[in-house]
Amino acid sequence: MAQKGRRGFKPPANYEPGRKPRGRKFHGGARPYDADPARRDRSEGAAKDRREGDAKRSDAAPRSGASGASTAPARAPRRQPAAAGATPLPKLDAKITTATDAAGVKFTDLGLGGNIVRVLGELGADQPFPIQVATIPDTIAGRDILGRARTGSGKTIAFGAALVERMLKLKAEGAFGAKPGGKSPRAQRGVRVQRTVTRNPRALILAPTRELALQIDRTVQPIARSVGFYTAQMVGGIPIDPQIHALERGVDIVIGTPGRVQDLVTRRKLDLRDVLVTVLDEADHMCDLGFLEPVQRVLRETQRDGQRLLFSATLDSGVSALVSEFLRDPAVHEAEPAASGRVRHRVYTVARDHKEQTLVQLAKTPGRVLLFCRTRAYAEQITEVLADAGLRVTSLHGDLSQSRRERNLAQFATGKASVLVATDVAARGIHVDDVDLVIQADPPNDFKTYLHRAGRTGRAGRDGRVVTVIPKPREQSMREILEHAGIEAEQFGEFVPKAAGGAKRSR
Repeated sequence: MAQKGRRGFKPPANYEPGRKPRGRKFHGGARPYDADPARRDRSEGAAKDRREGDAKRSDAAPRSGASGASTAPARAPRRQPAAAGATPLPKLDAKITTATDAAGVKFTDLGLGGNIVRVLGELGADQPFPIQVATIPDTIAGRDILGRARTGSGKTIAFGAALVERMLKLKAEGAFGAKPGGKSPRAQRGVRVQRTVTRNPRALILAPTRELALQIDRTVQPIARSVGFYTAQMVGGIPIDPQIHALERGVDIVIGTPGRVQDLVTRRKLDLRDVLVTVLDEADHMCDLGFLEPVQRVLRETQRDGQRLLFSATLDSGVSALVSEFLRDPAVHEAEPAASGRVRHRVYTVARDHKEQTLVQLAKTPGRVLLFCRTRAYAEQITEVLADAGLRVTSLHGDLSQSRRERNLAQFATGKASVLVATDVAARGIHVDDVDLVIQADPPNDFKTYLHRAGRTGRAGRDGRVVTVIPKPREQSMREILEHAGIEAEQFGEFVPKAAGGAKRSR
């Protein structure tokens, strides 16, 4: 609006010169409680109490003498809330199932129906693994599960097939209630169609990474579709609108990551109040990535008396908060890997000037090679080095779009690329059975990371190798990691690549 005094200024119709503003901001005018003595007294009394309280606190505060020393005792520091993962997990008696116990057992003996067993056969699972023999009967019976098994031991089929069978049982018992909505009426011109009620999901599967969530969906989806259930992927890094449309059409099983699931719940697009069964895959990794609080908030949205299944290769104090809050008298199972091949571990101490040459020499090993780096920038750098050396190489890390990550992973799985350079995001999401060599260009920070990286090889009865390249100052810490992981390296020593004209000396 033009300023007063300028040419063409026209005051508004409600303009009153000298009128004081009204409302909550007072500029010298009478306050609303001036006409109410009782209200004024209450306000003045509250202000007086605040002043007296401030005076008492200032008198109680420590005073400094001439020398600057405090004459009053120091106030005790404020107690901070305990970290969620700091409480150690109480010792739980786990039932160990070995390959001998699983010998001769069929999926039908575990309580799975004919359609599910048929789909499992199409997926290549003819005989159950120990973790499946241990957990499927208890899952179908409705017990909470705390399962521990090495990577590649069949955890996905263990909870996926049992989850679908459990949902069939709950549906037969009437736990799902009446089918909402029914058949949609035919649209007519000029007539508004009444929107039907959305079918809320009855089961939820959470995974720490997008890759792992997509891998789980590829296994669970055909099993669920064989009995009339529908799944939906709710992961980040891709547009959210198609996921919202899928929820509006109605789904039975939601498979996603904690961040995107919580986002959809906050938007009121995903209703978890009808979820009866919840699965947490790689629960310890979700806690390590900082997803503990999002997972807790998501689980609190589900039914309080629902069934919870926790599966991971390592179960330690990181999941103690989840176990104590959400699991009721869980059945604890631990299984040995079924038909696992022999994995040989080696550690090479390499000089900085020879590291790239060493990685090129190791990556030229015949077969599929998976190379781990700590950072995304270093993964791209090593990818360029290997490509310049004439290798068919691709990469997988967080800077790539979801479609690019899926395409690169497909190239590695189909053999179009013989080397995959990845960050730790791939350690829990890659499911390729015939990886011949795992190279750790950057040493892991703990034994859990080492186990999950090494678990990419030696799967489905095949032999494998794990080679870790470290600088000399990391020798002692690497020995401690191997000791905690229970692994004895067949070779631990200096390595000089052939391009540098050297040889290796073991110690």
